[in-house]
Amino acid sequence: MLRILVIGMFSVVVLIGFSAVFMDMRYGGGEAFPDRSSDASQPTSALGVVTELDYPPGNIAVSESGRIFFSFHPEGNPEYNLAELIDGEAQPLQFSSDEPIDLQSVLSLRIDQKNRLWLLDYANHGHGQPKIVAIDLTTMNIVHRYEFHSDIAGLGSHLNDFQVSHDGKRIYIADASILGLNPALIVYDVESQTARRTLANHASVEADHYIPVVDGEKMLMFGVFAIRPGVDSIALDRNEEWLYFAPVTDEHLHRVRVADLDNIYLGPQELAARVEVFAEKTMSDGLTTDNEGNIYISALEHSAIIKMSPQGEMKTLIKDERLRWPDGFSFGPDGKLFVTSSALHHVIMKPDSYIAQNGPYHIFSYDTGNTATAGH
Repeated sequence: MLRILVIGMFSVVVLIGFSAVFMDMRYGGGEAFPDRSSDASQPTSALGVVTELDYPPGNIAVSESGRIFFSFHPEGNPEYNLAELIDGEAQPLQFSSDEPIDLQSVLSLRIDQKNRLWLLDYANHGHGQPKIVAIDLTTMNIVHRYEFHSDIAGLGSHLNDFQVSHDGKRIYIADASILGLNPALIVYDVESQTARRTLANHASVEADHYIPVVDGEKMLMFGVFAIRPGVDSIALDRNEEWLYFAPVTDEHLHRVRVADLDNIYLGPQELAARVEVFAEKTMSDGLTTDNEGNIYISALEHSAIIKMSPQGEMKTLIKDERLRWPDGFSFGPDGKLFVTSSALHHVIMKPDSYIAQNGPYHIFSYDTGNTATAGH
């Protein structure tokens, strides 16, 4: 009997040991990411404060007429999730429709050229019902709604960011899958209301094994699990020839032709073979482009905004300690780039009192000197 008990205890210890090793390999560990930022080409005075907020903002979308919409980051436990900036003050986003909108946790939002505001609900990492909703900004009515099936965005998914084609017919979504560790790109056809998962298990959507370090703080949940999202940064070039994308901790920015991504007849291996490694990048979050083919990257570890040329050469535009985890981008009218500062190192897994103590939180603007269609 004693021998059986000892064998049983030994088996439990071995199982725990193997589990710990597996969890560390899957969720923990990692090195410091190489610093690819440089001295800023612009002074900090070039960064303008748009507004101060009690809760951290998530993402942002600015319309052609200058209306500013943004999400309060769901991780910050805000009083309300969606806001419009009116006379410099955040106000809850108001809808005209009597239809219940039933949104749980919206992080990303975009505006297409039909003047529709698209809202992507990741539904608490798939614990609820992930969905996408479009609002007509003239009437503020719901004009489109789609709920993703569990085989597209199931438990553990994280529909983090997305891009809308200019005509509003295609939506390209980055499923970062922070918890599920099953990242992929999702292509949603608005007219047919069908969605496809693509590039799952491909190196371009899988995070490299680094740990984000922001203001000297390692981004580890419970001091063990690295916050290492899969594909997160995502942007269409303004000619809609290429979709650029990357996980936060990936060393490279990747791209794939939009025509190939839209081609439903390409098999998974054929599509994977057409993904290109475009250039080395910094640790990134927000991503956007301008009409000249430049790419703008929010360098979260270094409180910086990086500009990448069409040839993949990087230049640091702004480096400012006020940019605490620069997160979401949107161009507004006249080439002005808006950026949210979500300060996630002061937010994730922090109590409400700590989040409040580290406020206020900011939205900034920066004049790039270039042009781009507003909304994303």
